[in-house]
Amino acid sequence: MATDFSSKSNDDINTWIANHEAKGATDASLYKELLEERARRKSQTLNVENSLAHLMEVARKGKFTTYGALAEANGIPWQKARYHMSGAGGHLDQVLDVCHARGLPLFPAICVNQQGVETGKLEESAMRGFIKGIKRMGLYAPDREAYLAKCQQECFEWGKKN
Repeated sequence: MATDFSSKSNDDINTWIANHEAKGATDASLYKELLEERARRKSQTLNVENSLAHLMEVARKGKFTTYGALAEANGIPWQKARYHMSGAGGHLDQVLDVCHARGLPLFPAICVNQQGVETGKLEESAMRGFIKGIKRMGLYAPDREAYLAKCQQECFEWGKKN
């Protein structure tokens, strides 16, 4: 049964999440519920469900997608979406949270800039953001490139089965 967070402020939710992360309790069901709640509350300009649907569809095709295509999937021009897309607590961080909460592959791994759409290579700033997000959830492995490739492969394997 889902927890009722209606009496909790955004600060309360963030504090609870931070406490779980500090304790390494990122597999706890309450932590996952909190991640979902935070993403639901933040999904205003860009919608996590729209983005997740787009990323899943792209994974089914075995391809990478771009930040611009993700914005388009939300019906938002890139010029407006770009300021909400990345960074700590940004849209891709929210999608990462929801993927973890739902036990899905980490679909933000297949979202790259235009130059990386054929290879899946992330720009350095995007790689740092991705790694920071997974470290926060206790999922980090020491070899960044290998871990990203593993996450991307998991997305494509999921896509073949779904």
